[in-house]
Amino acid sequence: MARGLFPWGFVRKPLYIQCDKYRKGVIDGSACSSLCEKDTLYLGNCFTVKPNSQVYSGSWGDLEGVIKCQMEEAPHYDLGNEMKPRKEAAAFDKPTKGTSVEMFREMILDHLKAKLGAQANLADLTTQVLSVADANKDSHISLPEARSTWALLQLNEFLLALVLRDREHMPKLLGFCGDLYVMEKVPHFPMYGISLPWIMEVWIPTGLRRSMDQWFTPSWPHKAKISIGLLELVEDVFHGNFGSFLMCDVSATSFGYNDRHDLKVIDAGYIVPEAIFQEAIRQQQCNVDEDCLYGADCLTSCDLTKHRCTQEVTRPNLAKACEAIKDYVLRGVPYDMRAELEKQLYACIALKGSTEQMEIEHSLILNNLKTLLWKKISHTKDS
Repeated sequence: MARGLFPWGFVRKPLYIQCDKYRKGVIDGSACSSLCEKDTLYLGNCFTVKPNSQVYSGSWGDLEGVIKCQMEEAPHYDLGNEMKPRKEAAAFDKPTKGTSVEMFREMILDHLKAKLGAQANLADLTTQVLSVADANKDSHISLPEARSTWALLQLNEFLLALVLRDREHMPKLLGFCGDLYVMEKVPHFPMYGISLPWIMEVWIPTGLRRSMDQWFTPSWPHKAKISIGLLELVEDVFHGNFGSFLMCDVSATSFGYNDRHDLKVIDAGYIVPEAIFQEAIRQQQCNVDEDCLYGADCLTSCDLTKHRCTQEVTRPNLAKACEAIKDYVLRGVPYDMRAELEKQLYACIALKGSTEQMEIEHSLILNNLKTLLWKKISHTKDS
């Protein structure tokens, strides 16, 4: 069994579940043999104590990674209603025995349509999923491989890793076993801020805490490059190749960066397909607007005539991203560009709604910010 640091008994449970099901032939994946037989996939420190979703540092041969695992008892989400969890009757029960590869392709395509809407190129994404499902690259997809892939497709982060597979801001998927999966390690996280003992957090005023978070950051050119990365991520998920995603937790803890100061997503659990979000939020009952909040940042309004939440978020991804980097990128900014950068950031933060006119303004502000930052660092080695 994979070695690691196990401070609580329940931490061993996801490994037991995966390896037990692998040995019984229920699941399979590119990481199963290394995890359960060869003992070459090692788990290190546990980053979270959530009993139904666990994250570890780890190594796989010469590769360093982050290992994420879902517990069998964790809520799985209905295709049409992601925001209301339900219990699965049995884990890894789909597809069923006798399902052909073509039937599995149709299952995947229907699932992607439910998640992402009727996008024109979902057939290409389906082919990508099937390529990942063929974990041992023998040009055949076994039933255990298909079950593992289907379980992973229920997770926002796995879906986003496929959608942004060719983009630099999403860590690479290294392998999987059931719904345990290994992602590329991001060496620096969170994007900014320091960790303090909880007893200190209680006594530090919010304003001072925000200032302290800005003390321990890279040089300004490096901060500019990281900030550009966040803006590019917003661009990737806003009307991208496979529809739009909403960023519902745009906080420093959701992002990190590598040694080249390229921004990387640390936690994509709250980057959700817009089609799924809208379908789910309109079913949400409400009495005030605050009842229509998902994650930390996706707020709609309450229709008091129906006591149901409306579908449109009040703030676009870009406004939330600009708010997240404002203090970060303005601290230490060269004097000759401070006024213009501050002006552009505040215009960005003020963006509201999602009308066609807003989308034009959205694109203009996004391009202006990227151009302004790149112009200042393009001549330096930091770019």
